[in-house]
Amino acid sequence: MERNYKEAVKLLTSQGKFYINLGLERISAVLNLLGNPQDNLKYIHVAGTNGKGSVCTILAYVLQEAGRKVGLYTSPHIFEYTERIKIFSPFADGGKDISKEDFSRLVFEVCEVADKNNIHLTEFEILTAVMFKYFDEKQVEVVVLETGLGGRFDATNVIKENLCAIITHIDLDHTERLGNTKDKIAFEKAGIIKPGCPVITSEGYEAIKDKADECNSLFLMTAPFEDTENLSLKGTFQQENLSLVLAAIRLVFPEISQDVINEGLKKVKHPCRFQIIEDKHLIIDGSHNPNGALALRESLDFYYPDKKRRFVFGCLKNKDYKKMMEILFDKNDEIYFNHFSHNNSATFEELQSACQFEAKKFTSLEDLPFKNDTITVVCGSFYMLSEVITPVLPD
Repeated sequence: MERNYKEAVKLLTSQGKFYINLGLERISAVLNLLGNPQDNLKYIHVAGTNGKGSVCTILAYVLQEAGRKVGLYTSPHIFEYTERIKIFSPFADGGKDISKEDFSRLVFEVCEVADKNNIHLTEFEILTAVMFKYFDEKQVEVVVLETGLGGRFDATNVIKENLCAIITHIDLDHTERLGNTKDKIAFEKAGIIKPGCPVITSEGYEAIKDKADECNSLFLMTAPFEDTENLSLKGTFQQENLSLVLAAIRLVFPEISQDVINEGLKKVKHPCRFQIIEDKHLIIDGSHNPNGALALRESLDFYYPDKKRRFVFGCLKNKDYKKMMEILFDKNDEIYFNHFSHNNSATFEELQSACQFEAKKFTSLEDLPFKNDTITVVCGSFYMLSEVITPVLPD
């Protein structure tokens, strides 16, 4: 089993698969050869720049608490690829990752079909086909489906309809692929809106309204005023995410009571999104763009206004890390830069040249003594988190 899983991961991360190539032709062709499993499922489809993962996870927990069998598809993973594909069984506590056996079996099945028919799939397209096949096999009642990149040409957008679309906060990210203005990015995200299927958002971009009109779809705009008292996730930004979730639940599943919703909210776990490890005075947050950095800074100011701050920061080269650091750091902060193993990781020198404050090279969290008056914040890129936090995570 372990060998097969390692082989599957090796295939996914090989040079021939590990790249981005937006478009629906390849994924549609492979799914057609696999019997179009995606057509047998119902979806809540979620796009946006920030907050997608939190919205999807909260939805899965609430629907599970209400007795639904839910498939959850998110990205990226922190430790293992299997984290991206989960099933939430009715009334259980949280989701269960796809097994390594099922994952390996389906990766090789998808790739074999693609190779036989000369279809060159990317890593994300393979994973998306695996997800559709797996959730169809397991006969989930509803799939909470997070887009990978954009929306219009994202591999998840092969679905023909959804119970509703949710578009979270939009900001400048992946501008080389999605456009260099928020309006252009909103246009790409709006591509998940389907004819006659409602869309929920918290921002009034004309591109989203126009697409909803074109599709004769209900356009529902919600304000971030929901009370987060029952939500186990911390972070001031969760108020906006929760508002989108509750609007979707009330629209699509009006039979679910507020008591059931509250119980589901209490159980939500979403690692590495303002995750607090109290005994080590440690916060882990995958804030990977300026808007994420702003959300992190606002949460730090709200929850820890009087604590000293130590940052362990690493970032991909194609992100606006200069702006992220301007948002996050103050002159009295202790700053460490981490050049992690991803081939697109910014070097210490690149980060230091863009930062107005002096930083040190990061080696290990175990080399940084935890202090009661100091909060340590690990942030900047999801891709580095497993390398940094594994040694200090609770068993």
